Amino acid sequence: MPASGVSAAAIAARLSALGLPTRTEEHPRFTTVEAEVPDALSTESWREVLDVVAEADRFGLLATSLTGRTLWVVVRKAVPTAGEAGGPSYQR
Repeated sequence: MPASGVSAAAIAARLSALGLPTRTEEHPRFTTVEAEVPDALSTESWREVLDVVAEADRFGLLATSLTGRTLWVVVRKAVPTAGEAGGPSYQR
């Protein structure tokens, strides 16, 4: 399913169901979801988390010694047109 058809709220709910505390933030063109990832997350839980974030447009993991591990997800609010699609040669 394209990420534009996936709700950021649904992603946040699924991550919460896996025991990860989440924060959702609305922006004009996209919605972000952040989740704190505990150190003791099982391999099976990681697989489930990866299944969830694979539905987003972008995702990543920020890990620091000060703040721990934060998973982030971006879901666009609308599908970009061909002129708006950003690829490796995309310039503003």
